[in-house]
Amino acid sequence: MDLGDCYRLLGLRSGASFADIKASYRRLAQQYHPDINPGDKKAQDKFIALTEAYRFLLTVVPPEVTEKKSQQSPTVGSEDVKATGTAKVPTATVTTEKPPISKPPNIAEIEQRLKWKTYEQLQRFLREKRFPQAIALAEALAARLPKDAEVRQWQAIAYQIWARALINENQLLKARVYLKKALKTDPHNKALWEEVQRDFQKLEQIF
Repeated sequence: MDLGDCYRLLGLRSGASFADIKASYRRLAQQYHPDINPGDKKAQDKFIALTEAYRFLLTVVPPEVTEKKSQQSPTVGSEDVKATGTAKVPTATVTTEKPPISKPPNIAEIEQRLKWKTYEQLQRFLREKRFPQAIALAEALAARLPKDAEVRQWQAIAYQIWARALINENQLLKARVYLKKALKTDPHNKALWEEVQRDFQKLEQIF
């Protein structure tokens, strides 16, 4: 799933707010929850996909921050009454406190937090052998950070790991495709190149 797929899965347009994402997920999760649909495999798969899309969007869309502007009420000074009984016009002192100016978020810091959260999720997918989800996640991050060398390396490794799994499943043509994608994604990684060449040799022996 890429970013657009996550929005579509939750029934939202791209760029939907954090609040809309949460509200849509709650509504759909209740509809497809396994406890509500016992024994329904399609509902279970839908619930899992919704949850994955929701978790991914939470790493991308920051929560809204509502700032309350504080303003002091005007204070009025007491009247000064002379002994003669005539009163002065009351003088009012009004002080208005300006709301604090919040600094704009540092885009680089946001991107780095997103990058490492996505990396942790990628590692979980690979450990759980959820290779299609891992590939989709790696490709989405690479599309967002196209100049990041580490992201390209993670993407290439994800391709290679899936290719090896495909070799073990005897899906040799598909494995060859993903080994080539690994080399193309990170062509200057010498260690990766050597490992992929060994994988190609293994393929040739099987053929």
